[in-house]
Amino acid sequence: MSDNVVITAALGGSAPKKSQNPAVPYTPDEFAEEAYKAWNEGASIVHIHARNPATGEAVWDVESFQAIYRAIEARCPELIINVTTSGRPPDPLEGRIERIAVIQPEMASFNTNSMNLAFLDWKTPEVKSEFVYPNPFWFMEKLARTMLETKTKPECEIFDFGGLHNILILRRMDLFEEPMHFQFVFGVAGGIPFDLHALARLRDLIPAGSSWSVCGVSKQQFQAGMVAAVNGGHIRVGLEDNIRMPNRELAKGNWEQVQWAVQVAKLAGRGVAGPDEARKLVNIPAR
Repeated sequence: MSDNVVITAALGGSAPKKSQNPAVPYTPDEFAEEAYKAWNEGASIVHIHARNPATGEAVWDVESFQAIYRAIEARCPELIINVTTSGRPPDPLEGRIERIAVIQPEMASFNTNSMNLAFLDWKTPEVKSEFVYPNPFWFMEKLARTMLETKTKPECEIFDFGGLHNILILRRMDLFEEPMHFQFVFGVAGGIPFDLHALARLRDLIPAGSSWSVCGVSKQQFQAGMVAAVNGGHIRVGLEDNIRMPNRELAKGNWEQVQWAVQVAKLAGRGVAGPDEARKLVNIPAR
């Protein structure tokens, strides 16, 4: 069990809008400011998507990601910047690989299975929008090889048990530098919800010595984070997954959720890792 918790702030994702929470970043400067505030409160990793600065719509071109990456790097040179490799049809799969080849970040998400991905009104539950999220084996293999070449640490995003078993197949091809790092994602419509049994089984299945973290949609962010803190895991928070605090008030920014994660780590008898320690705890390759 790691003594210290690595806290990731997923700054904005591709879905939340300023109309839902004014703190959601759109521009490179806004991303840099959110990253800076989260870093000051205890985050050692920030996870980024890209937005159209004017409309807030998700964009997937390399140039938009580069602008955000460089703005954060200039403002917070110590931070680990984790770049998403996600995308939505009709964006080509090759573009998701190009993003890593061009930017060469220290860390990037690695999605592990094709799935139905939906945005719901959980109260009704009405499907507001949905798409089939493609991550075929040939794509995952090519992405993994690109990450090896660029010394980018894959954060293996586990939305369901099939995704974890896919990674175990790819691991036999020597595509990952070990120890590996996994993130268990709970509460996405099309994936698995959080419960203690699911988390326990996922932990059993990952290779020995691997590090792991959790993230969850809406209140599952807090449920999963609290359980991870007392079981040796790391915690992701951020406006990508949840625009509110546990009391259901809008979060003032990613930094406020980071404050919550720091408190949870301390209640679990653990400290909070800074960026240099986080690089060791999640096994980011030396450059």
